[in-house]
Amino acid sequence: MGCRYLQLDDTLWGMWASLSKGTLSPELRPFAEATVKAINSIADSKPDDLTLTMHVCKGNYDSHYAGGVSAYDSVSPYLAQLHIDGYLLEYDDNRAGGFEPLKLISENGRQQRVVIGIVTSKRPDLENIDFLRGRIEDASQYIALENLCISPQCGFASTEEGNRLTEED
Repeated sequence: MGCRYLQLDDTLWGMWASLSKGTLSPELRPFAEATVKAINSIADSKPDDLTLTMHVCKGNYDSHYAGGVSAYDSVSPYLAQLHIDGYLLEYDDNRAGGFEPLKLISENGRQQRVVIGIVTSKRPDLENIDFLRGRIEDASQYIALENLCISPQCGFASTEEGNRLTEED
């Protein structure tokens, strides 16, 4: 019908990651496997000229997040199985862990784009340019630079109330 870009905002992966340490909790694995199967069923039937991406949402309300520490280590084996064109992942603070889990996406043979959300919209302070360059350099150890993008971690909020930012911020 004319749509050429569709972004799924998925809160499951971020919440499952916050409930797990290192590997996905055994009780969550059947749900993760079923979710991969469902998403791939959709992705495999999309038109070739439709770009399908997924934002792994961790919540963004009143300058807070929904889950606790939620590194991608526990969910990256499942994310790497998705037949989508790209990922938007939140990396604006230490809760997200390192970029090592991106290696599984890089090695899955799909040439997917990875957008790392290293710019925060939760706080008014601007990121230092050297900090951003360092984060890009760190991520490029796991994802080829031509497949790597940057963005804010999650728009400007998940709800109309927004974050603790002024218009000047």
